[in-house]
Amino acid sequence: MAAKVVAVAQRKGGAGKTTLVAQLGICWARRGRQVALLDIDPQGSLSAWWSARADKTAPPTVLAVQGWRLATEIDRLRRDYEYLILDTPPHADTDARVACRAAQLVIVPVQPSPMDLWATGATLELVRQERGRALLVLNRIPARGRMVAISHERIAAEKLPLAAAGLGNRAAFATSMIDGRGVCETEPEGLAAQEVAALAAELVGILAA
Repeated sequence: MAAKVVAVAQRKGGAGKTTLVAQLGICWARRGRQVALLDIDPQGSLSAWWSARADKTAPPTVLAVQGWRLATEIDRLRRDYEYLILDTPPHADTDARVACRAAQLVIVPVQPSPMDLWATGATLELVRQERGRALLVLNRIPARGRMVAISHERIAAEKLPLAAAGLGNRAAFATSMIDGRGVCETEPEGLAAQEVAALAAELVGILAA
């Protein structure tokens, strides 16, 4: 078994990296995939999410690794899992570079706001330097407002790769994270779970291509 490695990266803080990692991991695990989530960010948000989980024996596996052990740990986990998702630090340090270099796909969450769109260029440059493949994912999409359409227009004008699926600005995501869970567990029939499932399915197709 050789895992598909996905890094979730964004130089701008507050873009929803950890939420995306956790929700995708839960979604894939509930569909029978063998999944490991690796917390590379010294802030430890993913580890904090996992510590709130009541049943830590249920998949996915969550580990925290930084520094000189990172590359070795990624190689080890590749052999034991189908999917490995890396929650990277927001700054372009060595660990972020190692993650982008190891990943078959680097997901870049982007909120539909001018600041997020401007900040994305630095992340894409990091991926380019490491010869990686990037995919933008719109996150925290509001139900109304012109910024969503403007974001699509700007992304298309710059010919940036954008996922067809995106995640809405839904309270269900935050509510599930408080308990160390995902929306596919707490509200499996809800709109948030449907959005995560659509994105997860799209990523499976991209990684298999």
